[in-house]
Formats: sequence, C-alpha cells, structure tokens
Amino acid sequence: MNKEKFGGIFPALLTPFGNDGSVNEKELEKLVKFDLGLGAKGFYVCGSTAEAFFLTVEERMRIMEVVRNSAPEATLIAHVGSLNETEAASLAVRAKELSYDAVSSVAPFYYKFSFEEIKGYYFRLADAAGLKMLVYHFPAFSGVQMGLGEMSAFLGDGRFLGLKYTSNDFFTMERCKAFFPDKVIYNGFDEMFLAGLAMGADGGIGSTYNFMADRFVKIKSLFEEGKIKDAQKVQSEANAIIAVLCGIGVIGAEKEVLCQMGFDFGSCRQPFAKLTGEQKDLIAKEIIPKIEKRV
Repeated sequence: MNKEKFGGIFPALLTPFGNDGSVNEKELEKLVKFDLGLGAKGFYVCGSTAEAFFLTVEERMRIMEVVRNSAPEATLIAHVGSLNETEAASLAVRAKELSYDAVSSVAPFYYKFSFEEIKGYYFRLADAAGLKMLVYHFPAFSGVQMGLGEMSAFLGDGRFLGLKYTSNDFFTMERCKAFFPDKVIYNGFDEMFLAGLAMGADGGIGSTYNFMADRFVKIKSLFEEGKIKDAQKVQSEANAIIAVLCGIGVIGAEKEVLCQMGFDFGSCRQPFAKLTGEQKDLIAKEIIPKIEKRV
C-alpha cells in the first residue's frame, strides 16, 4: 500500500445544488480547494454523502470530471456503486479515463443477494474499471454483513485496494489489517475516527470532513505522535458537532453548515425534507461558532 498516496483524510464530498436543481459546479470547485487547504489528502467522490443514488449517471460523471479538474494533484476515489451493474461499470470506465486512482462501491443491496452474487459483482466491476477497487462496507445501510472470511476474498486479491470500513465492529477491522497489512483501511464513522486509528485504520473517509477536515488531520497527527489524550480532546470537540448534526439529519445539516460558512450548497434532493428555521438556528448557535474556532 502506498501510504503517501492513499493514507490520510478524504472528505466524502457533498453535492451542491442550485435553485433549479442542477449541480452547482462552481461551489463544488470552491469546496474542493477549501478542503485541500485544510489538509485533505484527496476525495471520495459521488458516495452516499453526495446523494449518489439521487444523481443521474451523467451528473455523476460530470461531478467526477469537475473534481478531477479542481484537484489535479489529489488522490481521488470514485464511488461507482449502483444496483444497475451496467451503469456502475460505465462509471468505473469513466473514472479510469479521468485518471482516478481507485474506484469504490457499496455492496449490492435491497434484494438480499448471496455472498457469491456480491463477490461476482465486485470482481466484474474491478475488471471493468481496470483500477484498484475499494470495497465500501456499510452494513447498517446496505444490510450486507461481512466478516473476516468474506472480506478476505477481496483483500487477498490484487485487484482490491482495501476497505472503506463504516462499522463499529473494530475487532473485524483489526483482524483484516492484521492478516492483510498492505491493504488500505479507511475508517468510515467520523465520530469513531480515533478508535479506528487505534485498530489499524490508515486514514478516514468522512462527511464532516467537508468542513472540518483539519480536525481529523490533527487527530491523526496527534495519534501518530503518541499524544492520545490530546487526540481524544479533538475527537470530543468534533463529536459535539456531530451530535447536533445527527439530531437534525446529517447530510442536510452539513449542507446548511457550509451555507452558513459562505458556500452556496442549497438543500438535499427529495425525498429529503428541507431544514426548518429552528434547525438552521440551532446550527448557527451550536455548530458555526465551533467550526470558526479552527484547530
């Protein structure tokens, strides 16, 4: 694993929408450059935080292109997951054309596929992409449970970069790293980033990194320096913000945070509801002062 290239902090980019519902490319470019200034190593593009499943294939391809043009030196991972495997393969091919460094996909969901079916999906997608594949493990949302045995089928294959591990089963995370130390494991739950580092994660992919990537860069730096108490303090500060987001609705609340920071990110696509005035006031009171106090 190339730790210089793939280790570190990767915002799972949000998607800004204009008043007409189209992707606001200007604001996306602005966010990418802002996050690079906060110390982000690269970006996870068109993941669930981006509302990927509400985007057309054409929109996803265009977002991938905008991010590549905005961050020519950054490490980029394109989430290409779709229940329509033909669409997923098309997105993967486009990612390679745009010189992305890897592709990723959540496991096929809803129909309760067998592991053999899931494995076949990932292997075919890896072959179609011609890029390293990052398995997106998110059992709480996908409904797909995988243990060390199942994950070994991917981690033991040279086509696979590693895992985006969004689970609090840190025992399995540690076992994956112990058996496959050269594979990349990204912690997926922002509120548990320090715990993930302690159990072997090489970095993190997270949604709150969109506006406070510097906090997670700091946590990782302090952890590597052995300053665990200091790292816990920064994680606690981040968690105070995350707790408010969870009480509102994470993706919509994160967009509102960016709007109150001076970005124009609009709101989420339906069926997500728009935030109420009270929710926006709560963000202004409980989050914005904490965000403005940079680490």
